[in-house]
Amino acid sequence: MEARDIIKRPVITEQSSAAMAEQKYTFDVDTRANKTEVKDAVELIFGVKVEKVNIMNIKGKYKRVGKFGGYKNKRRKAIVKLAEGEIELFEA
Repeated sequence: MEARDIIKRPVITEQSSAAMAEQKYTFDVDTRANKTEVKDAVELIFGVKVEKVNIMNIKGKYKRVGKFGGYKNKRRKAIVKLAEGEIELFEA
């Protein structure tokens, strides 16, 4: 897999924005990616040094539209702690 295929998008929530002060960044990643692949992809794309990667799987939520029901897609989320460098998610 290519590095751009592994990292899908940053997760921007109130909790993840507060964690950025501690050099922790949250990304949605490919469901087949492991910690080593995520670490290598972040280092390659953003040019930073990664200290630690935590990954969690999130089940799809059940949603209904009228009488029809189904599940949203499952996803995988990675929290990346940086040893050095900084990721600029927002343009100043």
